[in-house]
Amino acid sequence: MGQKVHPISFRLGITESWRSKWYARKQDFGQFVIEDKNIRDYITSQYTFAGIARVDIERTREEVRVVLHCARPGVIIGRKGAEVDKVRAHLEGVVGGKVDIKIQEVTRPELCAQLVALGLAEQLSKRSSFRRAIRKAAEATMDAGALGIRVRLAGRLGGSEMSRREMLNMGALPLHTLDAQVDYGFAEAATSYGNIGVKVWINHGLKQTEASAQGIRE
Repeated sequence: MGQKVHPISFRLGITESWRSKWYARKQDFGQFVIEDKNIRDYITSQYTFAGIARVDIERTREEVRVVLHCARPGVIIGRKGAEVDKVRAHLEGVVGGKVDIKIQEVTRPELCAQLVALGLAEQLSKRSSFRRAIRKAAEATMDAGALGIRVRLAGRLGGSEMSRREMLNMGALPLHTLDAQVDYGFAEAATSYGNIGVKVWINHGLKQTEASAQGIRE
């Protein structure tokens, strides 16, 4: 059996922070987890074309704060804020309370693993050449300043009879270094011959944590 771990959960508390930040009593915990999943599912399914990179959720006694990291914020805001009001009304029905929505723009989408994965999935859905697509995306990410990238595709690539895997590596990608800022993204490309999974890892370099800084001072 392969020993696999999610790159983001592996680094929680070191270089990554939690996507949901709240505290709940035991009897409310399960309900809040389901609400968070419903919020993320609604936003990612309804506004895929906005380039949703990440959805952060914070809860207080008075309200639920939802922070959307996206490449095209204008799509979610809409004309005079009409679209974001529609999103807020739907989410308030999901959580049964007040919802505050904040939108943050991802200024460099080529350095965001989730956006790179979504872009590749969109190209594969349009029957683009998968080898050309992953090489072009990897080169754009490296040109933007990343130290390394890995792209892995799995499925019936090119409409082949049997599913297989294709992987491309560029630069350095230290998966076992906890101080390394490794961004991870996953997307699925829906094609006429089945879904193709797209996984992307991007290395942004080492982050000096408090423990490592203390070791340097010593």
